[in-house]
Amino acid sequence: MAAIKPDISVQYTDSANVVTFLKEKILEEKDIRRLEESIFPVIERSENIHLVLDFSNVQFLSSSVLGLLLKISKKIYERNSRLALCNINPKIYEIFKITRLNKIFEIYEDIDSAVQGLSAPQQDV
Repeated sequence: MAAIKPDISVQYTDSANVVTFLKEKILEEKDIRRLEESIFPVIERSENIHLVLDFSNVQFLSSSVLGLLLKISKKIYERNSRLALCNINPKIYEIFKITRLNKIFEIYEDIDSAVQGLSAPQQDV
């Protein structure tokens, strides 16, 4: 059986686990399924993790990715952990605003500010 090329890279640090999406386009259902299969084990490695999802390479995504983000968010909060998104393309951020997901997710300009934001005490929304 051929090895599946991962669609993410993961950097483990003391402050946060940073998952960077490697593909420019996340459109097909099989790609989204592979992302889920790659990201969930990162979440399940420990309780109380800080997870940063880095969208710096992503230029296009389907609405199914938004559903995946909600599943990831639910899993994170079930594990008493925190999630942040960063480096979102302005056109994609417009989708977050239209769907009001920008009110649900902690969204930062870059990885450093996301990690720093997750390290700060959580504010009630």
